[in-house]
Amino acid sequence: MSISAKYDPSEVENKRYKEWMDKGFFSSKPNPEKEPYTILIPPPNVTGVLHMGHMLNNTIQDVLIRKARMEGKEACWVPGTDHASIATEAKVVNLLREKGITKADLTREEFLAHAFEWKEKYGGIILNQLQRLGASCDWDRTFFTMDEKNSKAVVDVFISYFNKGYIYRDYKMVNWDPQAQTTISNEEVIYKDVDAALYYVEYQVEGSDEKITIATTRPETILGDSAICINPEDERYTHLKGKRAIVPLVNRSIPIIEDEYVDIEFGTGCLKVTPAHDTNDYDLGQKHNLETIDILNDDATLNEAAQFFVGQSREEARKNITKQLKEEGSLVKTESLRHNVGFSERNPDTVIEPKLSLQWFVDMQKLVGPALDNVMNDNIQFFPDKFKNTYKHWLENIKDWPISRQLWWGQQIPAYYYGEDGVAVGKTKEEALAMAIKDTGNAALTLDDLRQDEDVVDTWFSSALLPISVFDGFENPDNEEYKYYYPTQVLVTGWDIIFFWVARMILSGYEFGKDKPFEKVYFTGMVRDLKRRKMSKSLGNSPDALGLIDQYGADGVRVGMLLSAAAGNDLLFDEKLCEQGRNFSNKIWNAFRLIKSWEIKDQPQEASAATANKWFNNRVNQVLEELDDLFTKFRLSEALMSTYKLIWDDFCSWYLEMIKPKYGEAIDQQSYDEAIGHIEKMMRIIHPFMPFLSEEIWHNIKEREENDYLIVAEWPKVESFDTDYIKQIANVFDAISNVRNTRNTYGISPKEALALKIKSTDYSALENEFAVITKLANVSSIDETSTKEDNAESFIIDRDEYFVLLGDHANADDQKEEVEAEIKRLKGFIFGIDKKLSNEKFVNNAPEQVVAMEQKKKADAEAKIAMLEAKL
Repeated sequence: MSISAKYDPSEVENKRYKEWMDKGFFSSKPNPEKEPYTILIPPPNVTGVLHMGHMLNNTIQDVLIRKARMEGKEACWVPGTDHASIATEAKVVNLLREKGITKADLTREEFLAHAFEWKEKYGGIILNQLQRLGASCDWDRTFFTMDEKNSKAVVDVFISYFNKGYIYRDYKMVNWDPQAQTTISNEEVIYKDVDAALYYVEYQVEGSDEKITIATTRPETILGDSAICINPEDERYTHLKGKRAIVPLVNRSIPIIEDEYVDIEFGTGCLKVTPAHDTNDYDLGQKHNLETIDILNDDATLNEAAQFFVGQSREEARKNITKQLKEEGSLVKTESLRHNVGFSERNPDTVIEPKLSLQWFVDMQKLVGPALDNVMNDNIQFFPDKFKNTYKHWLENIKDWPISRQLWWGQQIPAYYYGEDGVAVGKTKEEALAMAIKDTGNAALTLDDLRQDEDVVDTWFSSALLPISVFDGFENPDNEEYKYYYPTQVLVTGWDIIFFWVARMILSGYEFGKDKPFEKVYFTGMVRDLKRRKMSKSLGNSPDALGLIDQYGADGVRVGMLLSAAAGNDLLFDEKLCEQGRNFSNKIWNAFRLIKSWEIKDQPQEASAATANKWFNNRVNQVLEELDDLFTKFRLSEALMSTYKLIWDDFCSWYLEMIKPKYGEAIDQQSYDEAIGHIEKMMRIIHPFMPFLSEEIWHNIKEREENDYLIVAEWPKVESFDTDYIKQIANVFDAISNVRNTRNTYGISPKEALALKIKSTDYSALENEFAVITKLANVSSIDETSTKEDNAESFIIDRDEYFVLLGDHANADDQKEEVEAEIKRLKGFIFGIDKKLSNEKFVNNAPEQVVAMEQKKKADAEAKIAMLEAKL
């Protein structure tokens, strides 16, 4: 079998992925003989393209699903996309605008036809891109959150909540996105520190010459003021109790009220109250029965109620009212201020406007009990579990969830209005009519009397139902798939959507699935750049994900990302990690090629090869036990690192050297077969992490039967291993390294054989491994000694002292200079590490294993200095 000289991912990846697909290895169906292992993909937006966060999250899912498949479980990874109401509608609106069409020109049905046309053309791009990464999803199960099954589920749930009294409609203060012109939830508001100005404005006290000063960051809202509020404990203003003030420009008379809410220390201690445009002001307005004056249109331009600057944006009006207040002498001063401002998650440059609006809400207090209890008691486990506190805090302080969105793209709310304030719900208009007639007793009501709510439900309302709806658990709860696959086993997601999605799926699971939606949640960190900035197109710090795959291969990128992806910790992405992953691929390929290149001869096995095989068998099983433990704890970065060291250090650096025949000579059949056996086992172990390379090597080892593919091969079982023997061979490797270091110190050629003596408490126990030292360190003889050897370089391993006989190579003066120079170099090296470790920013931000590596380097250098100083 011909093996190419170089591993070329571009040739291998498409070929192997197509074979996996054609043979149906990703497909899953209920199998009572197997344990189910189900993962539901966090559905990327239908508008999305592959980015670094997707790469990390889906690589982790693929690692888990591939290992489960090899373990004989019925692995089912369900892919899909989210309709992303706000983002998709914005894209469609922009696309239509380019064609000279506005949304207002279209009926709802016409707009949705354009939207679905866009979705069919562009909506599946990201799923195709995930295939480039190697994602082994069951593509036949691909869902879309607006497909028929999921849309029916949304309607069912809305009606169920309504009938139970969990959903209500009310005028309340909401977060309004003026760009998308829709309400959004509290969780979709991103707060940022911004530079602003604090404006001090005078109000005339009615019927007197006295003026009082308020401080505000939003002077344009003065036009909607309903009161001025003072703290009843503030002695500066007690004389104003019961009086009224005049609003500048509009000359409106408003009451001066008292409330403990006012912070005496902030600004002037006087608060302007604008109930229509601030959540806290709204609460004050309700408490004190104040007038509510809404001065803003849905696009955040000023309306007729403002009387001034009508049609201007908030920013324009702010500039102009400041100018006018100054001209009439009401603006006292301005001060610079840095404060928190809420922005829309969907439109990051848009400042959220608090707005009084008639919306549908879910009464969350009626749902949170089981969702909180079952996470806190670990019925649902979080990895890492530090996120339990975050989750607990949110649920214990949860606010009602506004679920209506003023959009057309999404599931339309199944509520129908009639008469003055009548409302009915139903899967169809006919069902709603029946409810309306029953509620009113008015049999004369007709379908024409009903009008459906124009709004759609929040995207997260539909995605919260996915673990149940994808297996048709709402329409057909007794179906075989739902009973087999639900609850799912693992959810892999970013911690940033713990409230948006994770918590709401748990709420829905206990309400409708009567059980948890998943057993475990593995939270990935954010992928950030080396400056700890979240990757984004606007910052220009997000690399082209597909470009990385083109350059380094999918396996290289997967390895590069996973090596620094500890659970819950942010990944500081460096492209060098992908280069490291590619180098690892090449290392494995070259090791395999080396073995296959050896000539085989019927001859006895060398003692060093026999030792190598015994040791590596023990070492592989030790690592397998580690891996089973690490996978259970979702410490996948450490699992990959253990595998990496097994292959790179143990197999390539030591095992192959121990069995390698001399140049021009052949290897014995037994050693060759054992080496191939180890390669096979290592490919099984590395497959979840590096599926393409491992599958390619699997098929290059020997001719395979038609369906003998690594993707469905058995995961290696842990066999017994001897940790003492592994340590014993590790000591042998230390001895070899020390002999090699001695050669370097004295400039002795590797071709020149050296004699070695050992002062040991149990010399006979070492003799079996002397063949390895002799071969790898080029040692001519190994003898026992009971005294310290002169004219020799010594080192100690455990309780044994080794002496490398130097003969004519010893020169005390030269040695002394070299040793002193090396001590000086090592001290400088330690100084650099200390500087790094004393940097709090480095220690707090670098991955744990990077910090640990620096600490190990320091310890190794200190140990070497101690040895060199002893020599001096």
